[in-house]
Amino acid sequence: MSVSLTKGQKVSLTKQDGASLTLVRMGLGWDAAKKKGFFGGLRTQSIDLDASALLFDATGRLRDQVWFRQLTSADRAIAHTGDNLTGDGAGDDESIRVDLTRVSAEIASIVFTVNSFTGQDFSQIENAYCRLIDETTETEIARYTLTGSGRHTAQIMAKVSRDGRGWSMTAIGAPATGRTFKDLLPAVAAHL
Repeated sequence: MSVSLTKGQKVSLTKQDGASLTLVRMGLGWDAAKKKGFFGGLRTQSIDLDASALLFDATGRLRDQVWFRQLTSADRAIAHTGDNLTGDGAGDDESIRVDLTRVSAEIASIVFTVNSFTGQDFSQIENAYCRLIDETTETEIARYTLTGSGRHTAQIMAKVSRDGRGWSMTAIGAPATGRTFKDLLPAVAAHL
């Protein structure tokens, strides 16, 4: 059963039987809003949103990153499935797979971000969401709707953190500005 998250809400990644999730996928989906054309009709635009996973240690130091220019983490626990340049198609447009059992012990949290590489702001984006899926069963665990269209070009979506013996996910949904995750690092620091 999926949980629809609101900003700041936290959900445990422990299964109902008490076992911890081992393989999860963070999916990102979006559609480009239609723009008014020259003769009053609507035309489709291409928007390149990029999902990134930023790996931090307990001191808040960035240790690794997974994004369209580095598709796999150094420990091979996290892999980006590839860059979607338009948002066309149904379902998740970009995905990042995480094997929680293989994440390096020095990593305390994984922050997922999304940014508009082409520079359009979120007022030009519709139906944007991120969701967490149990990869072993293909069951959606949690979904966060990226609401609040505005002039920002990025969002800090969610954080997956070590929580005792397991992991938990916190919905963040904080607007930010930047074309790549590097531009977002000062804003991400406030959520570690």
